[in-house]
Amino acid sequence: MIYLDNSATTRIDEEVLESMLPWLRDGYGNASSIYSLGRAARVAVEDARMEIAALIGAHPAEITFTSGGTESNNTILKSCCGPSHLATDVHVGSTEHHAVLHPAEYLRASGIGHTLLKVDQTGRLLLEGLASSNTPTTLVSVMHANNETGVVQDVSALRHTIPDALLHSDAVQSFGKIPVNVGSMGVDFLSISAHKIHGPKGVGAMFIRKGIDFKSHQQGGGQERNRRAGTEPVALIVGFAVAARRAAQAMEQRTTHMKSLITEARRAVVESIPNIRINTPEDGALPNILNISFRDAAIIDGEAILQTMDMEGIAVSNGSACVSGSLQPSHVLLAMGLPPSEAKAAVRISVSKDTTPQEIGTAFTLLSKIIRGLRV
Repeated sequence: MIYLDNSATTRIDEEVLESMLPWLRDGYGNASSIYSLGRAARVAVEDARMEIAALIGAHPAEITFTSGGTESNNTILKSCCGPSHLATDVHVGSTEHHAVLHPAEYLRASGIGHTLLKVDQTGRLLLEGLASSNTPTTLVSVMHANNETGVVQDVSALRHTIPDALLHSDAVQSFGKIPVNVGSMGVDFLSISAHKIHGPKGVGAMFIRKGIDFKSHQQGGGQERNRRAGTEPVALIVGFAVAARRAAQAMEQRTTHMKSLITEARRAVVESIPNIRINTPEDGALPNILNISFRDAAIIDGEAILQTMDMEGIAVSNGSACVSGSLQPSHVLLAMGLPPSEAKAAVRISVSKDTTPQEIGTAFTLLSKIIRGLRV
């Protein structure tokens, strides 16, 4: 199987797996316990916390471990607009991941003010007209990089535009691929996850700026400074830190490799498939994503594209892995102004450090053949 859906999840690194095994075999103590097994687990968790904090320019006390990006996003939005009453309004980008859009819609149904922020045809946030967002009781949530198109938002420019608002950024897709620094971005909250950077599934973290009176919406034990109740998964947290360290150390090398693959994919699609639209800009986008759609999509069966590719042993998606099974038009592409038929038949490929040029060549040769057949 040629796997070109690395925006959804990546293959876990062997070194990451090796780092986790001792905490699954022998170091099984509860990190909240005071006996020796528990103390060793606590040290491992706090070491991981310090390492991840340093990678994003945060203090270790500002890092709370979660089960991933979805939990981090839900916790931040619902806690800010819920028990802590930090915010009475939530403004979110119209191209956000559903892990932000759906909690925002839930809050709207609960009586919280709700605004969808518009984007231009490239998917970048329109900063003009954000005056209503610049209040101390407004939470603004804008993702750092889009998971479908790869476009990177200028979060620091957004902060300068709304200096008084609370600012959250979902950096799940960007973390480990491009620099992420909470200080230069100016965020109050940030979400990151492990499984996009060759780490384990089921672990992530949220950054909560010191000084914010943040009360978790999940009650139970006093773990994670009372911000996330639940026994810490030591092995997953250790694996997360190792994956993050390796991503940071090899970022330049991985970026060069992935950019070269996406450049080749862009060339191949332009040369072999007529009447297409490339929805990922050449500049200001992640190095690993290419999103394309078809201008004559009304005559093309989007589901057939993905199914035929899969039967030929090539895994691609038409958007977010969380909703791609439904094959609905991409809300991201709709927000960018594409017609519904085109937004439904789009194809996203996303590469990783493990993807080869041969795999790209094979995939686009097959995709060109499939599209020609569907256009007959």
